[in-house]
Amino acid sequence: MPDLSPALSDDMFLVCVDHPPDDEGRGETRTTLSFSRSPSVALVFAANRYTRTAARIYQDRFGIGVVDWRMLVMLTREPDATVGHASRVIGIDKAAVSRAFGRLEKAGLAVPNRPQRHALSRTWRLTEAGHALHADILPVSLGLQKRLLNGFTEAEVVQLTGMLARLMQNLESVEDGS
Repeated sequence: MPDLSPALSDDMFLVCVDHPPDDEGRGETRTTLSFSRSPSVALVFAANRYTRTAARIYQDRFGIGVVDWRMLVMLTREPDATVGHASRVIGIDKAAVSRAFGRLEKAGLAVPNRPQRHALSRTWRLTEAGHALHADILPVSLGLQKRLLNGFTEAEVVQLTGMLARLMQNLESVEDGS
């Protein structure tokens, strides 16, 4: 894969770690990604921790998982979304989306529009119960976001959101290998 950002030095993302001597008395220094200076590592760690925290809260308070919450948001924003479309927008695999839609259907929160030629091309929408649950969870989700962004100014939140949007655009070239 070509270096897409030659102006950025590898050293700004790396750290050298001294390993203690092994049984034969050989210690080594190894180079790896820095936890604190590598944006991709920090982003993944932050996303994982946020997802774990949100998942626990949504499960404890509302009986649904974080992926199901994301699908409630997806179908509120875009009624009649397909599995494939939701997968692309949310950034998770089709199987996870399909399972989430199945759980929402079983719980009476979403329904597929039938008939369709293929299950993955079926469109989905929320039921009234789905919209009600979305309305109940939304203030909790907003509260989590505000706690996450504690100490940020509105301008910083706008700047961070813009930077994340650029990262998402850059991911397209990473995903297609260009």
